[in-house]
Order: sequence, then structure tokens, then C-alpha cells
Amino acid sequence: MEPVINVPLYDAERIDDLLTHEMKIIQSHEVFCFSMDAVLLARFASVPKRGRVLDMCTGNGAIPLIMTTRTPEARFDGIEIQQRLFDMASRNVTLNGLTERIEMHHGDVKDAVSLFGHGKFDLITCNPPYMPATSGEKNVSEHFAIARHEILLSLEDVIRVGSQLLKNGGKLALVHRSTRLIDIISLMRQYGIEPKRMRLVYPRKEAEPNMVLIEGIRGGKPELRIQPPLIVYENGEEYCEELQEIYFGRRDSLA
Repeated sequence: MEPVINVPLYDAERIDDLLTHEMKIIQSHEVFCFSMDAVLLARFASVPKRGRVLDMCTGNGAIPLIMTTRTPEARFDGIEIQQRLFDMASRNVTLNGLTERIEMHHGDVKDAVSLFGHGKFDLITCNPPYMPATSGEKNVSEHFAIARHEILLSLEDVIRVGSQLLKNGGKLALVHRSTRLIDIISLMRQYGIEPKRMRLVYPRKEAEPNMVLIEGIRGGKPELRIQPPLIVYENGEEYCEELQEIYFGRRDSLA
């Protein structure tokens, strides 16, 4: 696929390499840059060969962009509440020639059922705000504060709305802080999503996990499979072999 280059760039924006399939992505240090969390979730989620996928809190659209490389026919939607990020995500779709496969929507996840309807999606992904609204100091930038703190959207909102949007048997895949794992599992079960797959991410082998990748099935039967841990850094500051394959060898999955 040859990216379309004639898209506008605004102040403080740049075009970066998405490090897979020659894809490009518009980013800005003032607003949003995708992180490893997004890459890990896009590789972990059980992307269907066909069907419909929604990325909630899509930011600049990195997750649906990456997921298109894993399936030939599925169609993708992204929803983002911040106008500037929505605009950036829309231009990223155009930049990569994916307007026939990805549609971006400007709106609040809490209103997504009114926008899309009940039971429309086979998979929903979300890299939600990690920190409760009352925790820590908010970043000076409103954009970063909204992205990182549960100011406009809580973890419960994500799971409740996700359950309403999923088909029966559809999947919800999240990346979150490992310290919120009990909250995630409790809320999934409260809203009829059974946790089925989980993987903990460790910065180094001697450290505690700092992220969790988890996927549940709406209406699924109890049985949680815990996958081998992912240890990000080995030999000092060097990515582990698995991440090197993802970033430099185009590995398709973390599952």
C-alpha cells in the first residue's frame, strides 16, 4: 500500500513511521503521540477476519491503523471526543489510503450506543485513561489530562458501553495498568463480559508488571487463560526479541 502524502499538517505536527507495513502517522508532542500500549493492544486483540471493529478513545487512530494489517476484510470505526485528535485521526486514515476500511467519529464514548446502535461490533478495543480523576497532578495540557485521567470517561463507562455495543460472543480487549486488574475483571463480569485471555507486561524481569492486556467475551463461559509474560527490556535498554520482531520484523500478533 502506498500512503497518500497530500494531507495538511498543522503547527507542531509531524509525520512518523508507524513501524509496520510502511504505514505513516501524523503526531504532535503538544497533543498526542501513540505509545507502546497502543501497539501491544493492536497486536493482542483477537481481530476478526471479517466483521466490524470499534476502537474507543482512538486518539490519533494508531490502533485501528495497525489492526488493518492483521485482517483483509474487517471494517473499522474509531471514536474520539477531542476535536483536534479526531481531526488528526481522520487525516491519518487518508494518509494511509484507508478511507474505505476505517471511519472516524467525533463524539463521546458514553453516547456511542446512540451513534452506532446495540450489538453492532465483533470486537471493541480501548486504551482508556488510566488514572482516576482524583489521582495525581493533572498535566498542564488539557489534551493530555483528558487522555490520561478519568475526567470525561471512567473504566466503568468503557466496559458498560462496550457490553452494549458488542454482539453476543463479541470481544472487548483492553490495555490498562496492572494495578486496575481486579476492577477490570469485576466490571467485565458485572456487565456480562467474561474475561478469557490475559497477559501481564513487565518493564524488566526483576520488576513488577505495569500493564495488563485482557480480552473478554460478551456472554462467554468462565475460563481465563493467562498467557506467558511479556518482559519489555532485556540486556539493559534493549527490547526483548518479541518486541524487536513487532517493531522491526512485522510480527502479526502477541497472542
